[in-house]
Amino acid sequence: MKLVLKDLTKIYPPRGKGSAGAVVAVDGFDFEIPDGKLVGLLGPSGCGKSTALNLICGLLEPTRGQIFFGDEDVTELPPEKRGVGMVFQHYALYPHLTVLKNILFPLENLRGAEKLSKQEMLKRAYEAAKVVQIENLMDSKPSELSGGQQQRVAIARALVKRPRVLLLDEPLSNLDARLRLQTREEIRRIQRETGITTVFVTHDQEEAMSICDMIVVMQSGRVCQTGHPQKVYEEPNSRFVAEFLGTPPINMFNAEVKDGGLYIGEDRVFNVEGAEEGEVVVGIRPEGFEYDQKGALCCKMNRVERMGRDVSVVFSHAAAISAVLRAIVDADEAPGDDEEIVHFALDKDKVRLFDKESGQRIYCQLR
Repeated sequence: MKLVLKDLTKIYPPRGKGSAGAVVAVDGFDFEIPDGKLVGLLGPSGCGKSTALNLICGLLEPTRGQIFFGDEDVTELPPEKRGVGMVFQHYALYPHLTVLKNILFPLENLRGAEKLSKQEMLKRAYEAAKVVQIENLMDSKPSELSGGQQQRVAIARALVKRPRVLLLDEPLSNLDARLRLQTREEIRRIQRETGITTVFVTHDQEEAMSICDMIVVMQSGRVCQTGHPQKVYEEPNSRFVAEFLGTPPINMFNAEVKDGGLYIGEDRVFNVEGAEEGEVVVGIRPEGFEYDQKGALCCKMNRVERMGRDVSVVFSHAAAISAVLRAIVDADEAPGDDEEIVHFALDKDKVRLFDKESGQRIYCQLR
């Protein structure tokens, strides 16, 4: 089921005399989610991603804009008529009901032509349980389950209705690190097996980049950039997107374009074409550094962190904007622990220039 959002906007009015005015939670959201894809809404807390999800499912009414499931305008439809499955951050399982009863609950509330026989409801419940691999837990209560198992029950309850669209609101945030990794792979498997168009909300960029077909990076209610996760990572259109994506984060420097060159401090690191002279901000991914004592960028080394195959070199530079500068280099080519000054050659494909005022990407040629 294709999902189309047109100028979707949600504005909360002022709440009394002491309020700061109206709050624009979602601002002109235009996006099309292809049929059968897993799309991540990604951004910091307060960027509007959960609000957008609640507008899609019908829990919130938009101030303006339209929502289409396929060719059907569902903007005015109540949530129960939209055919959505929703999995919340807090699983919202009924503690007094068994796993089977929790999964059956949405079907037992169907009325009219949609009402199912008891046999059909049980069949659907066990089919959904099989997809999430909890068939052996059907007689258990939620309190007897681990966090990951409770999450699977919540997903099964959403799937049992055979929704047109599946919506996941930060479903992994209550799990520990190891279980999060396992569960996000399960979500990817389930989505592929069912083929349901899925919207996955998270503030964790590693989660979004690892399992999503597409990501939507949001800031202050607006869409900053959309696309394939790796493409957005490699080609950010703004400083915000560049800094938000990536672990370890991108290294930021104050720099200057002059005399046909790009200067970071006193170091001329590249020749540059297509950029106006003046101050800029330069972002360099940690993997964009190559330890080379003849390299153009001269830095003061703080420490070397060894992590098996790779080594993280933590360093400082007078032109740095980032609080911590970090280069990821091969263990066989790492500097010694006793070195004070290190030089790096830079991979131009990992270097991005941004306008100092607007933060927008400057497209140019580095040589």
